[in-house]
Amino acid sequence: MAIILLLLGLLAGLIAGLFGVGGGIIFTPVLFFLFEQAGIEHAVPWAVASGLMCTWITASASVYRQYREHHLFVKEGLLLGFFGAIGISFGKWLLLSPYYSRTEFIIVFSSLLLYSAVLMFIRGRKKSDADQGMNQEPTKDFTIKQASLTGLVGGGIASLAGVGGGGTMVPIMNLFFKQPFRKAVSISHLGMLLMISVGVIQLMLEDPSLVGDTESLTQWTLGYVDLGAVNSMGWTALAGAYAGTWLNHKIPKHYLQLGFGVLALVMGTRLLLTL
Repeated sequence: MAIILLLLGLLAGLIAGLFGVGGGIIFTPVLFFLFEQAGIEHAVPWAVASGLMCTWITASASVYRQYREHHLFVKEGLLLGFFGAIGISFGKWLLLSPYYSRTEFIIVFSSLLLYSAVLMFIRGRKKSDADQGMNQEPTKDFTIKQASLTGLVGGGIASLAGVGGGGTMVPIMNLFFKQPFRKAVSISHLGMLLMISVGVIQLMLEDPSLVGDTESLTQWTLGYVDLGAVNSMGWTALAGAYAGTWLNHKIPKHYLQLGFGVLALVMGTRLLLTL
């Protein structure tokens, strides 16, 4: 089991760095399965909190790599992270409330992912001039209005699904606000790091015993975050994220868009299957 978790962490980190997502699409369902098998009644908040902590590790590595590549959009990332923190705070309240229904959320989120996948497939089939000079993509201003919409949506999804939110934020920035793909990935990395930090801290401050959860997978827990489980997956994900961010600057843009389309299709289908 330990070897499987290490390999899954490596794969999740690679996906995170390559496509600007947090890796939670692998972390969270694996952790959810483990928590349920352990007989924990409220497995969802445990899986979300621990999955977000793993995602925080991969986001940290991705931001560092972007900094080393001199491709870190600090102002835009901080702006996105601010609104993402608001979104993840609201989503955390909804996650732990008795009113949260996963069914409606999964339908909406999956529809958005599948729609994004179709658009990415269409764009990815067309080679652009930027593929001939991969660092010559024109930059566009990332406005407060764009950051607020992207961050609120991404933060809400992050806290409700236990993913980094990049799977939604990158398509919103790239497809709807016409931000260059690599710029959107970079902004997503930094924004995720900030908003996930807020979400994880909030979930660490919660008391699971108030709803009868007195045990977790390991004895090393802080709030809803199982630090022992995070340690099994998070650190190999660090290496994967570093490699994925390096590959992001080496692969032509239309291939990245096609790859992101496949990832969005898999994410949307996986969520629908949980119904």
